[in-house]
Amino acid sequence: MTSLNKILLRGMGRRARSLSTKLSLGLLLLAAPIFILSLGVLFIQSRNLIRSEAVGHANSVLSATMQHVSRHLTTIETATHINSWMVAHQLQPEALLSLTHQIVKLNPHIDGNSISIEPDVFPAYGRNFSAYSARSADTISTVIEEQYDYFHKVWYKTPHDTDEPCWVVYFDEADSLALTLEGMIASYCVPLHDSEHHLLGVMTSDLSLLNLSKIINSEEKPYPHSYFMMVDKEGRFYIHPDASRLFTKTIFSDADPQKQSDLIALGYEMTAGKKGSMAVDIDDESCLVCYQPVPGTTWSLALVSPDSDVLAGYHRQTYIIIPLLVIGVLVILILCYKVVQQAIKPLDELLAKTQAIAAGHIEVHIPNSQREDAIGRLQNSFATMLQSIRFHMDSVNYTTEQARRSNEELAEATRLAKEGERQKSAFIQNVTHQIRTPLNIIMGFAQVLNDASMSQLSYKEGLSKEEVRRITGAMEYNSTLLVRLVSMLFDSSDSGYSEEQNSQKVDQVFCNAIASEALNYIQLRHHHIHVNFLSDVDDSFSIRTSHLYLVRSLRELLYNAAKYSDGKQITMRITHTGSSVRFIVEDTGKGIDEKDREQMFQFFTKVDDLSEGLGLGLPLSKRHAQNLGGDLTLDVNYHKGCRFILELPIS
Repeated sequence: MTSLNKILLRGMGRRARSLSTKLSLGLLLLAAPIFILSLGVLFIQSRNLIRSEAVGHANSVLSATMQHVSRHLTTIETATHINSWMVAHQLQPEALLSLTHQIVKLNPHIDGNSISIEPDVFPAYGRNFSAYSARSADTISTVIEEQYDYFHKVWYKTPHDTDEPCWVVYFDEADSLALTLEGMIASYCVPLHDSEHHLLGVMTSDLSLLNLSKIINSEEKPYPHSYFMMVDKEGRFYIHPDASRLFTKTIFSDADPQKQSDLIALGYEMTAGKKGSMAVDIDDESCLVCYQPVPGTTWSLALVSPDSDVLAGYHRQTYIIIPLLVIGVLVILILCYKVVQQAIKPLDELLAKTQAIAAGHIEVHIPNSQREDAIGRLQNSFATMLQSIRFHMDSVNYTTEQARRSNEELAEATRLAKEGERQKSAFIQNVTHQIRTPLNIIMGFAQVLNDASMSQLSYKEGLSKEEVRRITGAMEYNSTLLVRLVSMLFDSSDSGYSEEQNSQKVDQVFCNAIASEALNYIQLRHHHIHVNFLSDVDDSFSIRTSHLYLVRSLRELLYNAAKYSDGKQITMRITHTGSSVRFIVEDTGKGIDEKDREQMFQFFTKVDDLSEGLGLGLPLSKRHAQNLGGDLTLDVNYHKGCRFILELPIS
């Protein structure tokens, strides 16, 4: 194959040299003047068209970006004005802290908010008082700022002196909350007044310039190396790809008036708040700059597009000149080359495919040839060989894949068998322990009563009435516990689940009455428990559901609240939302760790293997609630213990 390719290529080279000698002079004499003239006109027109199109495209992108920025700033301004009037009505430290927190929480465009009050308004907090809330990742921090003289800060002094809302940008070296890139913050400042128009202080809504830069740079740029820059009325850089220039240099810094007059002119245009475009040399590179003022601010935003990008298509035309000039000379050579290429094309394709096969890519396709010459027979032989290789490789791959799947299925079956055996052993051990304890208590007390009866002791000579009452009470409590365990075991079985599914949910249940029933049941059997009962519904308020499964669920929630708390700070509350009613049970116990919340509704799963119970209470309660058309959930925002919400539809 290699020798044949060398021979063909050598022959093609000789023919190409022969044809170029005969035709090059005549073709060049005919083609050169026409091509030179046409290319000259094309170059002049294409440069003007490309630059004109670039200006339009860049201005369009800049306008779209400006609209996005303007909407962002307007959103911040609107949120600040909407909430500023509330300060005079809630002029208390706690209310101000809450207000700043609410503003940041409800407005994702705002990174921070502060309410800074005039001196000596709150003497208990010192001369100065400033409430500040800031967003950090997914959390919002709200603090009373440490005492410092903020009355001379630009964000306070400017609206204080002008008595007008305004945007300011400043460099905060004490950026303790790490909001911005190197402490650069843009703040919308609004003076605060009371009903008599006396100045109370200043509210500021902060926007991280880093976030603003991300918003601007997230816009689609017209060219690969285009970038945005923003300056203030003094020409200082607020946004620039070179972070070393931010806030420390202006557009006029290091500009040579003799060599960079265009850059200085651009600076005056932008600081004057004008709109337009111009060609400027920036960092020794010719660029197209389109600029616009940012509405409502003293800032100006510019889109810089290097000429190397803008005129990239124009410059690429240079590489077309030479081929166009010599194309006439090469026409006959190309035609000859095409004829030879067509003749040897099957060999080239066969060579490429055999190289791919040698590299391990047997998925290539070698078609059968209709040619009867040596090339056609060679191609057919390779096609047959490839089919044979592919057949054997497919057989090997199929066998390997089947073995792999069998091994995976065997490993999974082994794992499930071990897990099932472990769960069975743990469950049997747990059931044995949970049932044996109350049985031992009942049997022990029964033996005591039997011994007292056999000895025919009177209450005065043997057991007192109080002791008999205590013994019978313990026996009743443990009997109830056994009934509860057996009931839960039945409900968790297939028969119990089938019975629950087929149960009629047509009982007219009065919400307050069934809650009282569950409370009485728990308090009769657990005298140390105290439950606060609150209800937002009337005693006549009822829903159509299953009385049995609802009361069982409520009992379990109260039982768990008593078991995992001191039993004295338990609250049951009933509320309704219009379409549903909620039974809320909360306690002040140790709560449930976040890592255990995913498993708490799984059957036979307990957080602590040594704790009392079978791991069925919460799973059965949730299943009952879902079977009744509602759900049982844990309120993850409650942190004083546990709060479970059982919600059922009203209709």
